Amino acid sequence: MRTSSTIRTGRTVKRTTRAAATLAVAALALSLTACGGDDDNGGGDNGDKGGGTKAPASSVTLPKLDGESLEVAAVWTGTEQENFKQVLAEFEKRTGAKVTFVPAQDPIINFLGSKIAGGAPPDVAMLPQPGAIKQAVDKGWAKPLGAEATKELGENYSQGWQDIGKVGGKQYGVYYKAANKSLIWYNAQVFENAGAAEPKTWDELLDTAQMVYDSGVAPFSVGGADGWTLTDWFENVYLSQAGPEKYDQLAKHEIKWTDPSVKEALTTLAEIWGKKDFVAGGASDALQTEFPASVTQTFTGGDQPKAGMVYEGDFVQVNIGETKAKVGTDAKVFPFPAVGDTAPVVSGGDAAVVFKDSKAAQALATWLASPDAAAIQAKLGGFLSPNKSVDASVYPNEVQKKIADALIAAGDDFRFDMSDQAPQAFGGTPGKGEWKTLQDFLKNPKDVAGAQAKLEADAAAAYGG
Repeated sequence: MRTSSTIRTGRTVKRTTRAAATLAVAALALSLTACGGDDDNGGGDNGDKGGGTKAPASSVTLPKLDGESLEVAAVWTGTEQENFKQVLAEFEKRTGAKVTFVPAQDPIINFLGSKIAGGAPPDVAMLPQPGAIKQAVDKGWAKPLGAEATKELGENYSQGWQDIGKVGGKQYGVYYKAANKSLIWYNAQVFENAGAAEPKTWDELLDTAQMVYDSGVAPFSVGGADGWTLTDWFENVYLSQAGPEKYDQLAKHEIKWTDPSVKEALTTLAEIWGKKDFVAGGASDALQTEFPASVTQTFTGGDQPKAGMVYEGDFVQVNIGETKAKVGTDAKVFPFPAVGDTAPVVSGGDAAVVFKDSKAAQALATWLASPDAAAIQAKLGGFLSPNKSVDASVYPNEVQKKIADALIAAGDDFRFDMSDQAPQAFGGTPGKGEWKTLQDFLKNPKDVAGAQAKLEADAAAAYGG
């Protein structure tokens, strides 16, 4: 098993400063008051400010790859997959290569292991956890990035985002896609009917939830069938309440999950998860609700949807786009409220990692490190890039633009998703580890001690003691 030292290797995220966190949250808050008319998700190639499609055209040099074929594996589905295919199509157009998208299953490391055992690894895979990158390196599967991709990274990414993709000092990952996971989206009509305002603190969030409940709508939609959504809930509460130092210690398993700080965070979560009728359909329905449905059921049903709010990252916009609701008018967002002294700023991301060290695979990694590639998907909505060279004007609405500005403004001062830093057996496997234990806790939020004991047992096994 991998020890906690493997978690340290893949990241050198700096300590969060209160000023940086405040800056990020303030920028996010601005997103709620700047919602213009072009706020739907179907950006397209015309009708936007054209700079996003023309300006990057000469920013990256790619080789001619006529006759070459590539496979790219990722767990993305639905609209997210289709939008990424447009990025791959532009790579094909510029190089002459043929790229095939290979749908992968979670956990992707297991999927890749099967492909490699069968002698057919993809050329590039999109890995959603730093721990997965480290595991792929340890197994000898991942290949270091070449000079061109590394150069592109150095020009376009802050040091923190570069370092998260390093193992043993070598660059393996290109963090193509990021996520701001400190957001709560809400149905504007429900809030208006309830006379509710956007909360800034946890206590205000509970008051707001009560007002929504009293208006006849369940306050929260929770996609409990996907355990990762529950880990994100926990991480925001824990980061804000326990602070960044404790967050880093727990992420590395330097403190145990039986620590009093974990008890406090779980007890706080239970104020929502354990409150009768605060979760749409109760725990039983929530545990059968997958993430996409948790979003769409918040923004369908007129002024009587199944829930008034849904917690998750900026990528929620993709799923809102599958409803008639418009981001910025019908669907609005506020920063995850401060549980402690400072509101949390939690990020996640997906990194492109090379599994076949070929000219074509390295070229694709270079392409994904460029602002050219990111601008294509940014314009389509539901996507956030950590690439600081991407012009924020390419994002399809003011809400998304402000979220992107906030991420770039934070520089290296953020915290990466804790479960994504963990060994995949603990933090990234359906039906196991943290995902399963938090699902059980959603079902029985009174059993704080039992949840802590199970989390610690699974963490100790995964981290190697």
